[in-house]
Amino acid sequence: MLTRNDFEAREQRELAPYAAKSAETSGRQHAEPEHHYRTAYQRDRDRVVHSTAFRRLEYKTQVFLTHEGDFFRTRLTHTLEVAQISRTLARALNLNEDLTEAVALAHDLGHTPFGHSGEDALNELMHEHGGFEHNRHGLRIVDYLEHPYPQFRGLNLTGEVRECIIKHATSYDRPTACPGFLPGTPPLEGQVVEMADSIAYDSHDLDDALAMGATQAAELSGLAIFRQAAVDFEKTLADLSEDQRIRRIAKLLIDLMVTDAITTSEQAIGHAGLKRAADVRNVPARLVRLSDGLHPKVAELEQFLLDRVYRNYKVARMMTKSKRFIEKIFEAYKSNPDQLPPTYRARAETEGLVVAIGDYIAGMTDRYAQDEYQRLYEPFERV
Repeated sequence: MLTRNDFEAREQRELAPYAAKSAETSGRQHAEPEHHYRTAYQRDRDRVVHSTAFRRLEYKTQVFLTHEGDFFRTRLTHTLEVAQISRTLARALNLNEDLTEAVALAHDLGHTPFGHSGEDALNELMHEHGGFEHNRHGLRIVDYLEHPYPQFRGLNLTGEVRECIIKHATSYDRPTACPGFLPGTPPLEGQVVEMADSIAYDSHDLDDALAMGATQAAELSGLAIFRQAAVDFEKTLADLSEDQRIRRIAKLLIDLMVTDAITTSEQAIGHAGLKRAADVRNVPARLVRLSDGLHPKVAELEQFLLDRVYRNYKVARMMTKSKRFIEKIFEAYKSNPDQLPPTYRARAETEGLVVAIGDYIAGMTDRYAQDEYQRLYEPFERV
């Protein structure tokens, strides 16, 4: 049987010198004995998967509300796609795959119901109390709100996973100050998850938009990244209709971007001259990146998604409704705190009413928030 010591020795022997090593973790906030056959990062991954917040992702919006169709991505399926892409990138770059997977599975735990529109609503409602930002709330979840262990609050994750959660940055994730953490960029494993996150939503949001009819296949042929993919995958696209070709290219974008990210990141890491994992912190720019040739093409794709998908009238209607749900639920609790469950009423007394309401609403799934709205405002709805 292989033990934790065997896995740690394998990491030291086989991973790149600048990869994070389980035996060299900065540790946990609360001291715990090591596990016999799981490394520290493997335990972090498992703790995230078994958490309540992770299960709730199944019924939280990615772009399209879950009740709009069973086949659209949810926040959970998005997370699983990010984890899959992250593992591919980490393995190719010879980084710590266990740490990468733990970060990938945890990176969206702090999201509210109804996606970014829900976050925007809570941020406005809580602006006098520090606002709301889902990276910060994700860290609050794993540090405090989850409470599976009697000895301490939180999941007691390693410092590396916690740092990657709070510093997670993409086109749509702009982390604020990170008190309690050393300055500098996160470990390469966290940067891999940032890249995988962007690749995942660029490709699957487009796929969902085609399925919903928010955009048409013919509209995509003008995008530079689609023209490149058509050339790169010409053999696999033979004998397909134009509509089939475009839809197939939308699926193949992941492979194109992952391949480019691996090649470009390997060169950037090599030029940085890293000797150990701690050296990454001193490099101001992210080392896991796309090439200068592909980056503007991806930016063009993301602008297309913003204009034609995220601003689509159906999405706009859903966003407006979802903000109204959250605003009215928040208003009901604030005007009469007795409507909060006992746990949150007790928390309001120690941490403040607005913080307690924010914690409660942020943890709701789309479906629960919609039902709660009805329970609070519909006179014949059971409470």
